Amino acid sequence: MNSIHQRIAEELSARVEQVTAAVSLLDEGATVPFISRYRKEVTGGLDDGQLRTLEDRLRYLRELEERRASILASIEEQGKLTDELAAEINSAETKNRLEDLYLPYKPKRRTKGQIAIEAGLEPLADSLLADPTLAPEQEAEKFFNEEHKITTIKEALDGAKYILMERFSEDANLLQKLRDFLKSEAQISARVMDGKESEGAKYQDYFEHDEPIKSIPSHRALAMLRGRNEGILSISITVDTESDAHPCESMVADYWDIENQDRAADKWLSEVVRWTWRVKLLTHLETDLLGEMRDGSEEEAIKVFASNLKDLLLAAPAGAKSTIGLDPGLRTGVKVAVVDSTGKVLDHGAMFPTPPQNRIREAEAMLVALCKKHDVELIAIGNGTASRETDKFVGDVLKAHPDLKARKVMVNEAGASVYSASEFAAKEFPDLDVTIRGAISIARRLQDPLAELVKIEPKSIGVGQYQHDVSQSQLARSLDAVVEDCVNAVGVEVNTASAPLLAKVSGLSQSIANNIVDYRDQNGAFSSRKELMKVTRFGAKTFEQAAGFLRVAGSDNPLDNSAVHPESYSVVENIAQVSGREIRSLIGETTFLRALNAADYTNEQFGVPTVTDIIQELDKPGRDPRPEFKTAQFQDGVEKISDLKPGMVLEGTVTNVANFGAFVDVGVHQDGLVHISALAEQFVKDPRDVVKAGDIVKVKVMEVDVPRKRIGLSMRMSDEPGEKISGNQGGAGKGKPNNTNRKGGGNRSFGGGNQKSSGGGMGSMGALLQQAMKKGK
Repeated sequence: MNSIHQRIAEELSARVEQVTAAVSLLDEGATVPFISRYRKEVTGGLDDGQLRTLEDRLRYLRELEERRASILASIEEQGKLTDELAAEINSAETKNRLEDLYLPYKPKRRTKGQIAIEAGLEPLADSLLADPTLAPEQEAEKFFNEEHKITTIKEALDGAKYILMERFSEDANLLQKLRDFLKSEAQISARVMDGKESEGAKYQDYFEHDEPIKSIPSHRALAMLRGRNEGILSISITVDTESDAHPCESMVADYWDIENQDRAADKWLSEVVRWTWRVKLLTHLETDLLGEMRDGSEEEAIKVFASNLKDLLLAAPAGAKSTIGLDPGLRTGVKVAVVDSTGKVLDHGAMFPTPPQNRIREAEAMLVALCKKHDVELIAIGNGTASRETDKFVGDVLKAHPDLKARKVMVNEAGASVYSASEFAAKEFPDLDVTIRGAISIARRLQDPLAELVKIEPKSIGVGQYQHDVSQSQLARSLDAVVEDCVNAVGVEVNTASAPLLAKVSGLSQSIANNIVDYRDQNGAFSSRKELMKVTRFGAKTFEQAAGFLRVAGSDNPLDNSAVHPESYSVVENIAQVSGREIRSLIGETTFLRALNAADYTNEQFGVPTVTDIIQELDKPGRDPRPEFKTAQFQDGVEKISDLKPGMVLEGTVTNVANFGAFVDVGVHQDGLVHISALAEQFVKDPRDVVKAGDIVKVKVMEVDVPRKRIGLSMRMSDEPGEKISGNQGGAGKGKPNNTNRKGGGNRSFGGGNQKSSGGGMGSMGALLQQAMKKGK
């Protein structure tokens, strides 16, 4: 365990004592949000990002240690564990290295090499390898064996060959050497399968594509792997060479001191090397490399998804205002739901202001009546089908009725339909149609995106990059961590929060969250944090983990509506006593609070970091880390993709950020792409350095491809439509960067594959948007 702690400490640039303390807390059941906020003295101030990394690495390294122990036990049981081998196994730092070392000892079906050893042919293999001057045919005759059916020279030499092939291919140090070489020098090559050109048109940038495996960005790797899985592409690993022999064959020969000097056994040994590479090592290493590429790409894609999800969850809330939610539609009409400032449903129905019904007057009367009846301040319009038609209708109504104080806002409705059909929605609104539930969700997510989006499975929110191609367990674990961090960073009002929101609070399970809601329904609003202890299964440990993140606005103790943990109320009481003030009078007294010296109020339990946090919380109790609410203003008359013209400057909302750029909603039902090279005048390495999901940005329309529903945008106002956007920034690429021309036999195939090339290039528009995803709805 100490070696694990030491390694994690080095990776985090932290002290071993910090890591050991954090691991101890995690093992005791403490959550990351609780540790990062309320145990700063214990961990030396490790933040939530460091703790999440620590948690992930701890899981990996513990799995590594379990596998190491299993391997050592297996080899020892075979009686083959030497001190040298044990030392190598104990120093292995990756699972790959561990498995390479175990390979010769791994129980497997009887191989040709094992059968040859049982037939007594190992001395023949050893002698020819040690002394290439020996004539293979003459030496082979000495090992004929009737019992094992070795009766010809060929049978004897084939057996010796199988023995050496297994020995060569199971040497851990050679495997590592070959793997390192290929990681550095190999290219991934994609080719279109015969007859799949039309069916796989969306993959046409990869019909004849070569790129160094060491630098391929995650989105291109995942696109190629998806193309292979769909039977459109073949993928292989290739290495450029001027020789007929693969460079890896030469590396195998050099490692075993095999060299062609026209000695009697040189030709035979060279053949053994060739067979070792082609039969044993080629497929094994290609599988390893593609697996590593996939794992690295998945990890990066999951990071992209997690980053976008965090931005979306922490988007600015419009606040506690009476809101109408509109779920637009054409044939089925616009579904309407009115919720009060707490999200409670007041009214619902449907109106038909859009084609084909066009019952505009009737719809106008309904909307005006609802606004007046419920004193509506906001009208949330879902951005799906018929959204711009509905937006225009609402705008016209508000202009015609200046006495209405409502403001219209376009809302990203991704995932609303998933919520509408969910078990929770059915329980919450058993008597309402799923379409009305969608309108309710749209209204509530404008009021508080975080509170509403936690009800939806993160994968359904539509901010991922190839989310269906990655490890679903790893994705779920990462996204759950993001949701947990966001919910606890904001805090939760216990008297209004839904069970799904409460379930994301530190220390609370879904069942305890349900119990809180049940208790609230039966006994009325909670009057204090202490009352939570009356909830079924809400014990002392749960209270410790959760209480600081739960708010009770109506409590007699003002600290119950703050992020000050009940365990540290004594610190505030001490400040109040020393200063001769009431606790309530301390809250918001900026001048007084900022003059306090945190060190004056520390004790054995609470140090300067905690006291500093407490003082800051008293200054701005329940401070919300989310930004101020604002919305994009879509341009009138621009409602569908055919309305877009190159050169237009529009305002839009960033809906998704990928490694190759950002997707922006400009109000035409199809997101446009701002390529990474068009995000700013200066070089951009990571799009998230410039924009994040939810940002309001100004963009210029560069290209529009109506048939393919593709929109090219730029955030550089100096760019002119038709210009080629320069730069292959951040490895994102456009078209087919880093491709090499295949001339003669110069590019040696690592794993074979279809070499058919495809004619027909793409314009800069297609190159920019090859990786574009349709907006998830």
